[in-house]
Amino acid sequence: MPSILVINGPNINLLGTREPHLYGTATLADVINNCSRIATENETDFDALQSNHEGIIIDRIHEARGKVDYIIINAGAFTHTSVAIRDALAGVSIPFIEVHISNVYARESFRHRGYLSDKAVACIVGLGIYGYDAAMHFAIRKINEKSKEQA
Repeated sequence: MPSILVINGPNINLLGTREPHLYGTATLADVINNCSRIATENETDFDALQSNHEGIIIDRIHEARGKVDYIIINAGAFTHTSVAIRDALAGVSIPFIEVHISNVYARESFRHRGYLSDKAVACIVGLGIYGYDAAMHFAIRKINEKSKEQA
């Protein structure tokens, strides 16, 4: 069965209460429930991780090697600082989609540079939590296309 891993970085656990004018009022539980529903509807295994700790995120990326078909990652502030997460994603050779709830390009200039984007299959920014739904559907489509090519 195909498998998707959703990873959320620092402060994403505060969704719903943290700066609702930027991130909305939906919670991380809402995001995970939506992703889980989409996975179930499409007969896809699904797992999720949220961590405020870079090493835990890197360890989970490493664990996904050979087990996960696609990663969806909102690395939060680590997007703009972590060469280590970039290297982990590159090292496991799992295609990934970068998601940001807010439009990082309409925010502070330091958020305009990310370390993951040029390695990502796609980047989704500014769609609110709908960005996760779009990423799930896209990943499932790509997994299905690859399966058909290999058949």
